[in-house]
Amino acid sequence: MIDKFVPDIAQALAGIQSGATIMIGGFGSVGQPNALIDGLVDLGITDLTIIANNAGAAFGGLPKLMEAGAVRKVVCSYPRSADSSTFVDLYRDGKIELDLIPQGTLAERIRAAGAGVPAFFTPTGAGTLLARGKESREINGRLCVLEEALFADIALIEAWEADRWGNLTFNGSGRNFNPIMAAAGRLTIVQTQHRVELGALNPAHVMTPGLYVNRVLHVPYGRPIR
Repeated sequence: MIDKFVPDIAQALAGIQSGATIMIGGFGSVGQPNALIDGLVDLGITDLTIIANNAGAAFGGLPKLMEAGAVRKVVCSYPRSADSSTFVDLYRDGKIELDLIPQGTLAERIRAAGAGVPAFFTPTGAGTLLARGKESREINGRLCVLEEALFADIALIEAWEADRWGNLTFNGSGRNFNPIMAAAGRLTIVQTQHRVELGALNPAHVMTPGLYVNRVLHVPYGRPIR
């Protein structure tokens, strides 16, 4: 019987080691798997490369991971936040690296990895500092830059509902980067707000099929778990 649910955070994150590249879903704090991020902090691992849309807000989540000294590099579309200076302070002190990617390009590089597309050309960023060191060519009269697919060792995402096969739904804006990251991670670990019985999900509403999911942890909304 296939059952991808695990009983606790320790088993959800088992095997993650220092030096890993980890995608973390969410847009700001929406759809962000905070229980799994807190679990990473508790592991005491270091030298992580984090791929996320942004470098965190004022509470918990990524800033907590960075403050613990676990992160070597952040790959994101915007590193600054009006209510958090954690990344900026570390970056100014030379304690963390940054790979800045335009938001649409970041999303497409992740999507391409899950779709098996090794690289693509885009006009976004062409002719700017963001294109430094990358192949460029003119296509249909527009200068374009070659961007490679972006994979990760681990993808940590949050879902609204999950069944034991790992089929997932997302609620509203909580969808954001989560489905494409689920497909781009070599090991995908899900934090879900609701656990449902097999067959309860309308197939038309499943946004990430269980094929992409390895482990699922049920974390009801607002309830801390250890």
